[in-house]
Amino acid sequence: MTNITGRVREAFRGDQRIDPDALIARLEAVRRFLTAADGLLPDADLVPAHTLVERAGTRLALSRDHTVVALAGATGSGKSSLFNALARLELSPVGVRRPTTGVTHACVWGALEGASRLLDWIGVLPRHRFIRESALDADDESALHGLILLDLPDFDSVQRSHRLEVDRLLGLVDQVVWVVDPQKYADRVIHESYLREFHRHRDVTLVVLNQADRLPTAELPRVLDDLRRLLDTDGLTGVPLLATTAIDPAGMVGLRTALERTVAERQAALRRLAGDVDTVVAGLDELVGSARPAGGPDDAAVGVLNRALAGVAGVPAVTAAVEQAYRHRAGAVTGWPVVRGWRRLRPDPLRRLHLPGPTSDRADPAESLVAATSVPDPTAAQRSALGLAIRAVADRAAADLPAAWPAAVTSAARSRLGDLPDALDRAVAGTDLGLGARPLWWRLVGGVQWLLTLAALVGLGWLVLGYALRALGLPALDNPMVGQVPLPTLLLLGGLLAGLLTATLTRPVVRWAARMARSRADQRLTAEVAQVGDEYVLAPVRIVLGSYAQARDALRDAARR
Repeated sequence: MTNITGRVREAFRGDQRIDPDALIARLEAVRRFLTAADGLLPDADLVPAHTLVERAGTRLALSRDHTVVALAGATGSGKSSLFNALARLELSPVGVRRPTTGVTHACVWGALEGASRLLDWIGVLPRHRFIRESALDADDESALHGLILLDLPDFDSVQRSHRLEVDRLLGLVDQVVWVVDPQKYADRVIHESYLREFHRHRDVTLVVLNQADRLPTAELPRVLDDLRRLLDTDGLTGVPLLATTAIDPAGMVGLRTALERTVAERQAALRRLAGDVDTVVAGLDELVGSARPAGGPDDAAVGVLNRALAGVAGVPAVTAAVEQAYRHRAGAVTGWPVVRGWRRLRPDPLRRLHLPGPTSDRADPAESLVAATSVPDPTAAQRSALGLAIRAVADRAAADLPAAWPAAVTSAARSRLGDLPDALDRAVAGTDLGLGARPLWWRLVGGVQWLLTLAALVGLGWLVLGYALRALGLPALDNPMVGQVPLPTLLLLGGLLAGLLTATLTRPVVRWAARMARSRADQRLTAEVAQVGDEYVLAPVRIVLGSYAQARDALRDAARR
């Protein structure tokens, strides 16, 4: 057996120890990643991370004094024989009928009570649990105290339930001993479906070539070298490779020594979880990448969005109404008093849109927040422009993100699209359009017009009184003269002509001031609409970008060993 036991030293590799606190910090980083990514990335991509966090938390909360080692292999590899040889008891059935192992058997070195909760979590039935503790052994088995050895079903069993059970348990155990035999050690299934998948768990993987006694002495090194080559191809470089035989105690020395070392170190569970974290981080890396996202979309995209929102909100219609309302209200104050009455009979343009009317109609500023306006509904072109603007905002914001995130950014940008119409309507209705107070110059011009009108009325009354006195044969009034024109006539004609001239000269000033009022209203409305766009479109986008940054940083922390 010299050639068999000569390979024992491969099991002693001096693996780096895992700091429990560092491992817990990595797991917490994965949890932070999930907090940031949940709801933004496809659930299927996050299942491994959720499973890791749940399993790791449970495993660390259970016994740290026990090490769970599984014997896994194909039909006929001799797993159960190894299991019985290590236990030195006939615990797992061995036979010629395949598959022989249909359920998982467990052998516990030490008191069963300390391992019961761990076996309950793993899912080994109580009737398949055995204790390797006997007074007859003295201290022969003390080196393995704390070991829980599992004999798994055959992973190539014709029973699908057996294969599913193997896959489940391989995700829970601390260390795996892969058992192969000289006939099927190169089988494609074990290498492609299992061993290759364990390349990030090299620290908790051990491979044994069982039934080595069936090989001629000269053939054993060649088979071991070929198996080592296959393991290297699987990414398991440096994994311990031992030759065993269950029929000779000398052929079990290497495996038993390796298990004793594993139990003594109390590192298998930590190394397994560290490997699980490596696997999950590698799987998530392509979802996050290393891009540093911008704080949001660029100014050009935001400008296009604000213009599109202004169109949907009816800002052009409102600003046009502001200009008309300014002219209407200015004309009612500065126009010729004789024709002011019919102007007041015309409705205020802002009133038609259910927007704030004159100051006298709004004693309380809060009344400017009406329930809804009558701004015309957006056209199909305006709605389409808004949709394209939101898409452009999302595309610009997500330009540098990995493939999994742009969809989340787009979804966030459109997440409150249904609430936008009401929000825009409230913003328009609540905006101070700058028409609340009458300018001083209106009052001055209006006062002049009243003085001129009063002068015309005095002149008219004076002339009418003179004609009436003459008609009654009474002495006529002595009309003062201004040059060649009687004063009453001058008052009447001068007041009328001066009033019309004042109205004519005031009209272009009113038009210019109305355009200025429209420009001020446009600025205020655009600012209010931009705030709505920031709250309903840009803020959700920034939240997703912030979540991406958090997920990226968390995954970077999880990758640190």
